[in-house]
Formats: sequence, C-alpha cells, structure tokens
Amino acid sequence: MNPLRTILIAEDSPADAEMAIDALRDARLANPIVHVEDGVEALDFLLRRGAWSDREEGLPAVLLLDIKMPRMDGLEVLQRIRAEEDLKRLPVVILSSSREESDLARSWDLGVNAYVVKPVDVDQFFNAVKTLGTFWAVINQAPELE
Repeated sequence: MNPLRTILIAEDSPADAEMAIDALRDARLANPIVHVEDGVEALDFLLRRGAWSDREEGLPAVLLLDIKMPRMDGLEVLQRIRAEEDLKRLPVVILSSSREESDLARSWDLGVNAYVVKPVDVDQFFNAVKTLGTFWAVINQAPELE
C-alpha cells in the first residue's frame, strides 16, 4: 500500500493557513500537511532543493495554492510547475481571495485543476477546505509518474 501523500499548502497568511490546516484535520485526513509561506518555498519543496533538499521523494497529493504571495505569486508557481516534466501532473487547487477575472482565466490557461474563491464566511471556508482535502487526498486518482 502506498504511504499517505503530503498535502502542500502555499499560503502567506498565517490565519488562513491555520484555518486550512484545522479544516483538513477536522476532515480526519491522516495525510501529512506541509505549510510554506511563498511561491519560492513551494517550488523548493516540490523540487527538493534548499531547506527541502533532504525530504523524501514523491509529489504531494495536492497543492493548495494562494495567488497573492510575496517573492513569487501563485500564478508563476503554477506556470513553473506545468513546465516541469516531473511536476506537470501534480494536482493544483488555487485557493484565493481573488475574484479577478484575469486571475481566474490565467489560472485555467496555466492548467489549474480547480479554482476556489476563499469564502469570507469562516464556516464556509472551513467546509470548502474539508471538501477539497477529502476529494484531492482520498477520492481523486492521479496517474503514476514514470
């Protein structure tokens, strides 16, 4: 049996990250959860470089990606992921407060798997993340990488 794959959260807001982690835990997901605070650190994790150079091999079950982050925004992270042969099938869910049509269109053009606008209501946000985690970490079946 495959070990449980990590859920990677790239989110610069500590409050939103904590709420997302709490929601995933409330969904009773046993997957390890890793939180990074910007796009550069997300790519470092995925490419196993820098502080993440010694992490175990393998891709996360899903990347929950904010758009508006320091150093490198989520859209640039998504573009780089889709350009990398080893990462291009990684499920990526944009979880952003941005309702801008340009962000939405660009995300889909770059190959995002889902785009979820963070609800303003705390309970709705919590439930949305629980549903996302359950779907992407448990229900969704991704192809194995060669």
